[in-house]
Amino acid sequence: MTLLKISTWTLRRRILALCVGVALILGVLGVVAAFTAAGSNRQLDDVVNRASPMRAAGERLNTAMVDQETGIRGYAISGRTSNLKPYDSGLLSEKQQITQIDGLLRSGPLEDKVRADLAEVQRRAQAWHTDVADPILNAVRTQGPDAGQELIDASTTTEFDALRSAIDNMQTDISTIRAQSATAAKETSQQMVALQIAAAGIIVLAGAALMLTLDRLVSRPVTKLASQVREVAEGDYDKHIDAHGSPELRGLADDVDGMRKQIAAELTEVREARQQVEWINEQLKLQTEELTRSNRDLEQFAYVASHDLQEPLRKVASFTQLLQRRYSGQLDERADQYIAFAVDGAQRMQRLINDLLAFSRIGRLTSGFTDVDLDKVLAEVKSQLEIRAGEDAEITWADLPTVEGEEPLLTTLFVNLLGNSLKFKRPDVPPKITVTGERNGDEWRINVRDNGIGIEAEFADKVFVIFQRLHARDAYEGTGIGLAIVKKIVEYHGGRIWIDLEVAEGTSIWFTLPVLAGVPVQEKVKEGAL
Repeated sequence: MTLLKISTWTLRRRILALCVGVALILGVLGVVAAFTAAGSNRQLDDVVNRASPMRAAGERLNTAMVDQETGIRGYAISGRTSNLKPYDSGLLSEKQQITQIDGLLRSGPLEDKVRADLAEVQRRAQAWHTDVADPILNAVRTQGPDAGQELIDASTTTEFDALRSAIDNMQTDISTIRAQSATAAKETSQQMVALQIAAAGIIVLAGAALMLTLDRLVSRPVTKLASQVREVAEGDYDKHIDAHGSPELRGLADDVDGMRKQIAAELTEVREARQQVEWINEQLKLQTEELTRSNRDLEQFAYVASHDLQEPLRKVASFTQLLQRRYSGQLDERADQYIAFAVDGAQRMQRLINDLLAFSRIGRLTSGFTDVDLDKVLAEVKSQLEIRAGEDAEITWADLPTVEGEEPLLTTLFVNLLGNSLKFKRPDVPPKITVTGERNGDEWRINVRDNGIGIEAEFADKVFVIFQRLHARDAYEGTGIGLAIVKKIVEYHGGRIWIDLEVAEGTSIWFTLPVLAGVPVQEKVKEGAL
């Protein structure tokens, strides 16, 4: 039952269980290794920082006592104070070494024995000083070198030999402590090596188990699944796909088999759709040919309108104007009115034809895009509109960039926009027109603002429709195609145009033009007044 339950585990769950188990074992080994390392450090500390310094201090203590004994003998023979220098330095070194050894001792049986040895050394040293060294010093100082020499000859080396024997016993016990600490450090080091070998073995076994698991649950099932998928990819859509291994791979095989069934079911629909696409492509081809023919017809119409249609119209206009000049006032009033209607109609027809031709030529008859400085364009437009504007009009512009486009078309654009602002001015209010530009990402936003009669919100979209008029023909001149031409020019240059309805007074028209690549943005301000 347990094995069956484990066999349903996902690959992720199995790998997680393996990793958790290995991590727990390695964690236990790590804790043991930490305690072992701490013990090893303590033993090494005993060897390096206690036992070895104590042994060295014992050697220096023995040397200090020998120096004292030599100094006493030299002083007793010569009586010179300079011969006491070894004795004095030996006394100082004796105290230092005893203090160092005592400070390095800790609690424990061996340390207590060394501490007793140190006490015995101090007792023997004191006895030697009392029984031998001090009497000789006093005799030489009070009676002279001969008295000191007699004491030396009369004394024996028993007490000094006992002192040195006590130092040797202490050194032996210190060596025992050092040997014991070194042995313990060696044992802990061996334990650390054993723990590292065990950890390495566990990691190797875990890696082998992981590789076997991946091979049995992933590699071989994936290879088999890939082989079946290749058969389906080669066209055998009836091939059933199944897989063994982990539950994830079995689920993947079921999904792939479901996809195979879906592909097989939709293959017929795809073939039918392909036939429909081929039929639609054929229809598009026919429509393209029809559109090409229609464009040729439109070009023929433009030619006829510009030549054949305008020639008789010019004759009609010329003869009606001739009738008006020659027979004006000679006929009755109604005849003069009819002739005036004919002249006006012929002239309006000419303007309509010319505007329609201009509209149709935008984007069809092109001179190619060049770098166009809008400051220069506005200066030209201002010159063209000088007579229509009069002396009271004010036209200013600022921050206009250099763009890429056709200069004649952009000139026509501004002529129409500024011309509309001059045409639809408020009575008794001098017209004021301002043109500004600003950078907005990858495009320039150009604004033409005036203080005229404005445009109602309900007509904001209609004003760009060809031949659309918002006022009676006799109220304002024109054919109603100006803003339609402006819109087509803007779209031909890759921009867009709209009316700002949030202004409180007059008309504000915005349009965009793409930023010219490679041209740095420069702040330019030029103003003029008419």
